[in-house]
Amino acid sequence: MAAFNKLTASELSALAARFAKPQSASAPQTVADSAAPMVQRTQPRPELTSFAQLPAYKQLQVQLKVAATTGIAVPYFMLHQGLAKEYTEVAGRRLLNFSTYDYLGLNGDERLNAAAAAAAQRYGTSASASRLVAGERPIHRELEAALAAHYGAEDCVVMVSGFACNVTTIASLFGSGDVIYTDKLCHNSIMTGAQDSRAVRVIYPHNDMAALRELLVKTRALHQRALIVTEGVFSMDGNIAKLKELVALKREFNCFLMVDEAHALGCIGASGKGSFEQAGIDPSAVDIWMGTLSKTLCTCGGYIAGCRALIELLKYKASGFVYSVGISPVLAAVALEALTLSRQELWRTQKLQENGAFALRRARELGLNTGLAEGTAILPIIVGSSMKAAFLANLLLDHGICALPIIYPVVAENAARLRLFLSASHHQASIETALQSICKLLPEATAREAQFVHKVRGTDADESADLAVSMDAAAVQAQPAAQLKEDA
Repeated sequence: MAAFNKLTASELSALAARFAKPQSASAPQTVADSAAPMVQRTQPRPELTSFAQLPAYKQLQVQLKVAATTGIAVPYFMLHQGLAKEYTEVAGRRLLNFSTYDYLGLNGDERLNAAAAAAAQRYGTSASASRLVAGERPIHRELEAALAAHYGAEDCVVMVSGFACNVTTIASLFGSGDVIYTDKLCHNSIMTGAQDSRAVRVIYPHNDMAALRELLVKTRALHQRALIVTEGVFSMDGNIAKLKELVALKREFNCFLMVDEAHALGCIGASGKGSFEQAGIDPSAVDIWMGTLSKTLCTCGGYIAGCRALIELLKYKASGFVYSVGISPVLAAVALEALTLSRQELWRTQKLQENGAFALRRARELGLNTGLAEGTAILPIIVGSSMKAAFLANLLLDHGICALPIIYPVVAENAARLRLFLSASHHQASIETALQSICKLLPEATAREAQFVHKVRGTDADESADLAVSMDAAAVQAQPAAQLKEDA
């Protein structure tokens, strides 16, 4: 009662009113009744609950219709029936294979298989749950320590997905008030992370340091934290980032720098250490080293290496780590063994680099368009249209060669291509065979594309309209990249 004595008369009156019984004898209003005036009832529309009616699905069906109309066999989701290395087996056929990330030729190595078996025997195949709550295994920390040491970093965290690793890292570190500068040709996972962060996004022309500097001059001071992101080796073009210049810009404009090493680790640098070795810089000059376990390291997952504060923050705050299961101990063991072997058997990197240089030189000698390629493990053969790329991939498959097309919208329509992945397991004779076959079959792919275009122009109006929609991509020309894009 003493507490009530401290209340004023008006405060006591207001308190009493809150506990007073309703004066009306009418039934209490239900949630449904209170919401009713705000709900606008509509007639049932089945198309709104059908995935088959989604615009994206309809467009996919149109594209598949084009493939069926032209006789193109969709080259995706091929079923490989065994170990895919220089050769692979698909539908009972032995194919020369240029569609594997196995850059150092370690996939299927008996020592990796033994590491997998030993880890499964000791830990089983599951990490149980999120490492934050379910704990972790020694092999997790051993892999992270080895990766941190590789980059001269204080610490490292491994996640279950390379894509999610980029997305969750960028989105958890940056936000409203910040700015993220991304190369025009950065991987979709980087672009998605930047978008999810709600930071302002600035897209700079590919590998154009003068243009990036100009954008930094115009926009950097308008924001708090800033991140510059690049790939070490660009996944569609096989060219190399200008890392030394990026480090200089990061220092001049007070930015963080993040480098995606998915296609660089084991592939570039005199001993395969990656972008920092290639550029001749101290790895500590880069704030965030990102990489994947699915290429050189022959498993699946992603990692971030950097200072201790960065890694601790990600382990507690990055949703893609906190709310996801830990990487399987088996995969961690294989990745660690692959990393160890890549350091011990430098001939693998040397062989890969020899193959990359040979493939680029021969492709150019044969008159093929290799775009921006620099002789890395990725060799693009640009043919100029999605349809032509698909026809060419089909023809190569008929001739026993697996080389898949990259088409619009993944790349600009006039930059559609075949993308050849090279490996230390490839013999140069095999590379020569593939390149010669491309030269031989490219005219036929061009002729088939021309025949289809002629057929479309000769069909009746309705069918022609349907097929014209399918060919929208073929009418798209490369547009200048938007250099500045802001999110609210």
